[in-house]
Amino acid sequence: MTRNDDTPQGASTPDWSRAQWLRYADRLLAGAQAWASPGHARITPPGAEGGYGNAVDGLEGFARTFLLAGFRIAGERGQGVDDLIEFYARGIQTGVDPDAPDRWVRLDEHPQAKVEAASLALILDMTRPWIWDRLDRVTQDRVIAYFSPAVGDATYPRTNWLWFRLVVQTFLRSVGGPWSPRDVADDLALHDSFARPGGWLSDGDERSYDHYVGWALHLYPVLWSRMQGAPELAGGRTVKDIALLDRFLRDAVALVGADGSPLIQGRSLIYRFAAAAPFWVGALAEVPSTSLGALRHAANRVVGHFEGNGVPDSRDLLSMGWHGDWRRLAQAYSGPASPYWATKGLLGISLPADHPVWSAPAEPLPVETSDSLRAVRAAGWLVSGTRADGIVRVINHGTDHAIEGSLVGDSPLYARLGYSTATAPLANGRAWREPLEQSVALVDDAGEATHRAAMELLDVHVDADGETPVGVAASTWPAHWIEPADTQVRHGSGIQGDVMVAGRLTVRSLARGPWEVRIVDVDSLEPGFDRVLTLRVGGWAVADAAAAVNETARATTARLSSGIHPLLGPGSAGVEERPDSTPLGATASVPVVTFPAIAGERVAVIVELAGAAADLGAARLETVAGEARVTWPDGVATTTPLPDLRIVQTTR
Repeated sequence: MTRNDDTPQGASTPDWSRAQWLRYADRLLAGAQAWASPGHARITPPGAEGGYGNAVDGLEGFARTFLLAGFRIAGERGQGVDDLIEFYARGIQTGVDPDAPDRWVRLDEHPQAKVEAASLALILDMTRPWIWDRLDRVTQDRVIAYFSPAVGDATYPRTNWLWFRLVVQTFLRSVGGPWSPRDVADDLALHDSFARPGGWLSDGDERSYDHYVGWALHLYPVLWSRMQGAPELAGGRTVKDIALLDRFLRDAVALVGADGSPLIQGRSLIYRFAAAAPFWVGALAEVPSTSLGALRHAANRVVGHFEGNGVPDSRDLLSMGWHGDWRRLAQAYSGPASPYWATKGLLGISLPADHPVWSAPAEPLPVETSDSLRAVRAAGWLVSGTRADGIVRVINHGTDHAIEGSLVGDSPLYARLGYSTATAPLANGRAWREPLEQSVALVDDAGEATHRAAMELLDVHVDADGETPVGVAASTWPAHWIEPADTQVRHGSGIQGDVMVAGRLTVRSLARGPWEVRIVDVDSLEPGFDRVLTLRVGGWAVADAAAAVNETARATTARLSSGIHPLLGPGSAGVEERPDSTPLGATASVPVVTFPAIAGERVAVIVELAGAAADLGAARLETVAGEARVTWPDGVATTTPLPDLRIVQTTR
């Protein structure tokens, strides 16, 4: 492709035209449709059967590609897409036929059908003139009967699943089927209970902040509000929902790397470019704070990132992985069609060719224009993006996919101290048992490391009082070991089992550019502890890197450098290798610094993730009189207030 006038500074390629978006969508649809059952009701791409069985896999394949087909049909206003209409109409007729061998799993047969039913209902509404209105009466009645078990069903998890019940009942109401005003009111109230500062929402009562905030909790309120009859149910709430989306998007655009990679954090990462969905939802809702050109460009960078890295594969299929196939990134229940929730990221093609989003001048991502530093209070995140390398980093002091105070294992996908758009958390079996990368842990003489879930967020803000802004965050937690139970049920949360507390740690992070100064206080160790303990501080994990160790530990590739260097205390640097632990390469290398674990002692390191290495040995830190005086590797000096927030914590 050639550059055009819409190419923002820092972007390597121009935004796709609408025709290119359609070609990509058609490629995904054709690849999946080739694996349809004779009646078209199930689409089951090749691959290992999911944990819920082949029939559920096939339903997922139909429902999730029906999302994309629906966007395609709606965007063309039903013109020139007869093949898609006929294919999916036949699948619906078969799916609700109780005698068809490839019928759909019913809502009262398996809970996963409740998820897929929402996609079916949403698109039946979106494509109403071209599919629903043309179905024969017997099929319509069967569809209503298929959806009806959602009414009054109190077993839906109290998470983003609320929208699955709400969308289905809204469709049922619009076609004369059963529905429950009480269910609708309860679901809307539950959604409102998830609201957190800054337009963020937690996916349930746990501290769950991830891509579900955008591709579920902000997506469905807007799409639902456009369903037939929904404005009568909404009671004017849509203005508030859009205002929350508008505020969230100001953070969301800053979480995309210059190469288009979303933040590699949270569960269901095999949905990949579903991370683009909230940007299209913002365009659909006409949010005021982020322009159409900026929203389209953000979505394009995300989807284009995966297209440029071989997604879909040579068979035009979405595998269970990130760029390539890596099954460990999926949940245990995921099947070969599960990744097709990614199609939410192509919602934009539902906007017709005359929609202004397609002609709006492209505007760059924040990281494409300048360095940025912001605090996300709800999630306990500091977000640092650097233009020189295009990397966005999150320093995490408040998210663990757990109930505050619950002593469980750390989820590698949520509870690490850092996530980025250029590195992935380690996610093999060992990583769930042993925090390593982006961690601070007490380690016993058998090599067992403690977990930090149940940490208390003490602070997160950007100190802009001096000439150079510095991000400040802090948390404290009872460092604890987990003896895993024999049976584990994980949907993103850490392992459960018997707990042994080792002591209390408090960590403060000072962030600037590619660096974090990490200050660790060993507040206490449990009395009578008879284990020999060390304190291990882990840096960023880099895939397929070369390791080097002197006073600084470093893992480098041609495009990425991860380093860690002790600033306070007698630290010993090293690099840990973990094979088959990351979706980004064969082996991950993690720079670490190990200190003696002494109650009442303070240690500190500087951690770096950058496109090119700096001299971390040039950094200096003094913590005196309630201040942290830092000389950064580039020679810039900052002074940041460092109050002892633990006093506040113990006197509440």
